[in-house]
Amino acid sequence: MELTSIIGVIVGILSVVGAMIFKHISFTVLLNPAAIFVIFVGTAATILISFPGENLKVLGKLFKILFTKQKMISDVEIIELMSELSEKAKKDGLLSLESKVAEIEDPFIKKGIQMVIDGTEEDIIEEMLEMEIAAMEKRHETNASIFSAAGMYAPTLGVLGAVFGLIAAMASIDDTEKMAEAIAAAFIATILGIFTGYVLWNPFAKKLKVKSQKEVMLKEMVIQGLLSIQQGDTPFMLKDKLLATLPASKQKKIMEAPIAEAPKQE
Repeated sequence: MELTSIIGVIVGILSVVGAMIFKHISFTVLLNPAAIFVIFVGTAATILISFPGENLKVLGKLFKILFTKQKMISDVEIIELMSELSEKAKKDGLLSLESKVAEIEDPFIKKGIQMVIDGTEEDIIEEMLEMEIAAMEKRHETNASIFSAAGMYAPTLGVLGAVFGLIAAMASIDDTEKMAEAIAAAFIATILGIFTGYVLWNPFAKKLKVKSQKEVMLKEMVIQGLLSIQQGDTPFMLKDKLLATLPASKQKKIMEAPIAEAPKQE
């Protein structure tokens, strides 16, 4: 589970609950069908209008990404794998990497290694893999923009709900008690709109973007490693190149781990 997402949602709800407790506000005021309807149904309508159906098919997958940890090769694993491949290539030649291809599950890495084995030119390998990363970034940007759009529209719909409540209040102007209830209910829509927009939808979009940036960084490391292997770099040199892409704290941690021995030159 992605604990930060779950904890964040819980803390966000608790912030509203705590404020209501401190202000001695009854929780029953939140159970306002009109406010709930205009915010959630209205937000859904804006998303349906804004995006084609093919883009919305991934919503279930996006929520899974937000609330579960995705299986993704780590930067440490990339360095270890590339160092191992570099050592084997130096010792037995690039064609010897063919036996390793079947063991690799990541399609991006597998594709890159196969191009190295096939003797594809360095600039072509880099261009093709960079194109794949660019296409992935565009998909991820579109996916994140679904939540960004919801975060933009929800607060505005909250204002619309408040207007409806004020209209209802004016209709009961002769009944002070009913008018007060209608005014209070009017602001529930505003609360729901702001809460869902700025505590849920916009942060969800931000998390998807951060996850995308991490995936891009890892794929860029893979490209650097593959090009280093093709250039005939030693495992030590390859490791240094990949470490340069990481923060100093993580570099130190990896450097303390055992490293592959470079083949002896005769």
